[in-house]
Amino acid sequence: MTASYLHSIIDGMQEGDFLFYDGQILRSNKLLISPNNRSYRYGDGCFETMRLINGKIQLANYHFERLLSSLEALHFKKSGYFTASWLERQILELAEKNGHLKSARIRLTVTRGEGGVYDEQNQFPYLLIQSWPLSSTTLVLNENGLVVDVYKDARKVMDRFSSIKSNSYLPYVMGALWAKEQQLNDAIVLNPFNRVADATIANIFMVKDGIIKTPSLAEGPVNGVMRRHLLQVLHKEHMPVEETELTLDELFEASEIFLTNAIHGIRWVKQLGENNYTNMLVQQLHKLLVKSYQ
Repeated sequence: MTASYLHSIIDGMQEGDFLFYDGQILRSNKLLISPNNRSYRYGDGCFETMRLINGKIQLANYHFERLLSSLEALHFKKSGYFTASWLERQILELAEKNGHLKSARIRLTVTRGEGGVYDEQNQFPYLLIQSWPLSSTTLVLNENGLVVDVYKDARKVMDRFSSIKSNSYLPYVMGALWAKEQQLNDAIVLNPFNRVADATIANIFMVKDGIIKTPSLAEGPVNGVMRRHLLQVLHKEHMPVEETELTLDELFEASEIFLTNAIHGIRWVKQLGENNYTNMLVQQLHKLLVKSYQ
């Protein structure tokens, strides 16, 4: 299988006719971004990618909690109305305008506006919301396992901002380009100690001897919403799970590997480099995950 699922949710999808920007719903082909925009210049900002089903944002509380805590960490000064309930209203209004209420991928992008690094800044968050139609089969467990490998030309930093979905996304962007060039479905990104951080658009889990493991947030991964939800489900089911350090050798020795994100839920990995994996426990976890939405 050469078609990459990380591109399948981007390539070939038609963005809605409208988007939300800075308090207004505009035609999506009319928005002009200033060359002085700090996100364009420096990657100054953050984003959220959400799944909307039947007019309901999946795991909305986790998404909005992460977004608002990210804004605080990035020293934005939001107005009093900039709340989870206000954000949800804007998302649903846009999705309805675009005809995407049944099933959609939603992206919220926050930037700081215009200026140089040391210029006096307006710290108010500028908000862009976009929506795309999404297949109802997206949360179905992938029949064909993913084929992935390790991207070694970049490292994910380990600092206060590592867990944020930052607009400064270069290691992941280059990893995704490399994966596409290599006809892979995704690429694993390492931290500065050559341990596993995550994949280009997903968190990573492994199974060995019945124990499920994932890199701890101290290891540099994004604090994924689906990662957080799955960990909660696993603890509730009293399944053995560890947030820890993961080496490549441990991944190679695993019996199962799977990736998680808010759009696809769980995707099992069939091959990492020359190593092959099964999906027995992944099938069980996928059923638990689907049940948790009901």
